[in-house]
Amino acid sequence: MSGNRDFNNPGNSGRTEPKLGNLDQLHGPQPPAEPDDGLPRIQVEPAYRRGEPNGRDPYRKRHRWILPTLIVVLLAAVGGLWFNQTRLRSLVPRTDFDDVLHRAQVALQAGHLDGTDGTSARELFEAARALEPDNDAARQGLNEVGRAEVARADAAVHAGNLLEATQALTNARELLGGGSDVDRLAQAIAKAQVSSGQTDTLIAQAQQALSQNKLDGPDGAAALYQRVLSAEPDNAVARHGMDQVGDAMAAQIQKALSANDVANASAGIDRLAAVLPNYAQLPNLRASLSALQTQANSALNDAINQGNDALRGGRIAGDGNDTALAHFKAALAIDPNNAQAKVGLGQVAQALTVQANAAIDAGDTEHAKQLIDQAETLAPGSADLIAARARLAQAPATQPAETQPPAATENTATATDKTPTVRKQEQEQDTTPPPQPALTGQQQVQVADMVSRARQAAARGDIMSPPGDCAYDLYRGALAIDGNNPEALSGLQSLPGQVQQQFNQALRAGNLKKAGSLLDALDNLEPGDAALSISRQRLAYAWIDQAEQQFDSGDRNNAASSLEQGRNLLPNDPRVRELVARMQAGR
Repeated sequence: MSGNRDFNNPGNSGRTEPKLGNLDQLHGPQPPAEPDDGLPRIQVEPAYRRGEPNGRDPYRKRHRWILPTLIVVLLAAVGGLWFNQTRLRSLVPRTDFDDVLHRAQVALQAGHLDGTDGTSARELFEAARALEPDNDAARQGLNEVGRAEVARADAAVHAGNLLEATQALTNARELLGGGSDVDRLAQAIAKAQVSSGQTDTLIAQAQQALSQNKLDGPDGAAALYQRVLSAEPDNAVARHGMDQVGDAMAAQIQKALSANDVANASAGIDRLAAVLPNYAQLPNLRASLSALQTQANSALNDAINQGNDALRGGRIAGDGNDTALAHFKAALAIDPNNAQAKVGLGQVAQALTVQANAAIDAGDTEHAKQLIDQAETLAPGSADLIAARARLAQAPATQPAETQPPAATENTATATDKTPTVRKQEQEQDTTPPPQPALTGQQQVQVADMVSRARQAAARGDIMSPPGDCAYDLYRGALAIDGNNPEALSGLQSLPGQVQQQFNQALRAGNLKKAGSLLDALDNLEPGDAALSISRQRLAYAWIDQAEQQFDSGDRNNAASSLEQGRNLLPNDPRVRELVARMQAGR
């Protein structure tokens, strides 16, 4: 402290008072002080000090749960987006599909249900489904068209227009696959036809269809006779006609059984059961089919096992019946759709391709060509086979080393005196093909461009189509110019792995139509791959699952289509037979 002492002030007692000056002016001018209201001053401490001896913030303590909760909510939202990405992608606008779908809805509201000019609701909804086969909106639209056809048939029956009613009912049956409304209308139309004196016309049409061996289907003899029986259950002519239909179908089944044709016999029994579930000979036919299937399965398994044994023993192809080729062909004669036998033939083609490559390396181009031609009849689209044929096209036409005559300038004594190393070097020089002419600059650029485009096409999923611009054709084109191009060879041979990945992705996304086309491509590219049967079963079960869901929801038409897709992949699978029985019974 400091101060001034005033000795001239008489009131000064000699005490010096400290003075610090005006402290308010230390940081510049201060705002004017608030007026004194005469009340005592109260100093308010921060809230976190009150009641907290350690200076802790109770607000923070009470709200410490907020951050973990926000993290949990964020993770749940991300997980929901991840698991629903397929549905969310469907919300993204798709110009072509949405335009077709909109025009289909407009046509449906306008009552333009069916036609042949591409503007009807049915045609447009079918076009939308072709663009996106698994789209629910397109399937639902076709169901709405079917229900509209039911309403149109109902109105036509009441108006007495039986021709229009029959046409509308046929459309409804095709779209809905059946149902109580379809059955009710069929009976109503039949009664109306009988009452209008058309019974004789229906019977005449049924008899004509029977004479033409047109037994089942909407316009078959069975359907026409049943329309008469719906109106007149005791009509003797129609009842006798149905018996004739059953006998004719049974004769077809028996013919297939006699020829050991399991596939046609099984399909015929399914059709007979759908038309006449109480036909007297149906149990006997089923028993005969079961015995034939047991016998055929035994012979089939024997042929496949013998084919695999022949493969392991190196008996690939050639004369005689004990080769892998002969056994697998015998298996396919029993069951043309057997996946194991098809894989076996693909393995035979692979073995022949390996032998062809060895012949090319030995300079025996003639034998290599024979092997490649034989393999091509079994697996014409094999990636390994295409690569081998490209190598063959670049190889010089020489004889194998062991058939070449010794050089005339060498006498026996001189050749014998040579060391083994020298003789080996001379043999290698004799069998080494002459160098191929170098590619021109334009050819090099062309090959590089085709390989680049092939890679891009494979990444897009354009493996086997469109023709000329797909990865398969582009790699083949590059190899036609440079048969030994390593990038084209490796790219072509890597296609099966890429197709398998795309197949798995399509299957997970539920795009079964795309998965089917990819499976066909894989079957062409690598027919000997044993994993093909697993992929085929996965796709078949996906189609069957979809068919069951559609059938349970009342979508009988699409259920039948999905089931047919599954049946084509696994015709004898128990799940296929079970669902066929359910659909025939109407459950």
